[in-house]
Amino acid sequence: MTEREKLLRGEYYNSRDPELIELYHRAKEILREWSALSTRDGEMRFALLQSLFGSLGKGVWIEGPFYCDYGKHISIGENTFINTGAVLLDCNRIDIGKNVLLGPNVQIYTATHPLSASERIKSNPAPDEASYQTRALPVKIGDNTWIGGNVLVMPGVSIGKGVTVAAGSVVTKDIPDDVLAMGVPAKVVKSL
Repeated sequence: MTEREKLLRGEYYNSRDPELIELYHRAKEILREWSALSTRDGEMRFALLQSLFGSLGKGVWIEGPFYCDYGKHISIGENTFINTGAVLLDCNRIDIGKNVLLGPNVQIYTATHPLSASERIKSNPAPDEASYQTRALPVKIGDNTWIGGNVLVMPGVSIGKGVTVAAGSVVTKDIPDDVLAMGVPAKVVKSL
């Protein structure tokens, strides 16, 4: 099994694997080119994003700066808007539905590490291995959802359809459809 296959299965993987490093460099090159283009050059910017992501629906708008690890593990549905400063750490799949709004500085994490340093840090890693244990869990955001500014979404979380997550929240657990969630950690406060 390749390290990327382990990554996508949620198993511990070597984040310094050559295939993953190549995907990382490719993403950075595409994002650099995308960032350098005029915002008036919508067709070329969209084409670059199509080459970066696993899938990209029509009408998607992303404000820069934007950051991701690999890009290929991200799927974004049509008419989704991602505001400035978004960080999508796609060490595993990030699936974003259609008509989703991500506020400024939303961060979606998939990577996680053991809590205990004795489990997290490798005592004698090989020269081409990371010195720490990493695994990644997918994140899913349903259609018609609004994630407010400065929200953090943690690894392995699913957010339902028609959800609103209040600004500044930290989403650590799944959120069902059609609710308002807020707080640190985010909790459902009412149905919508």
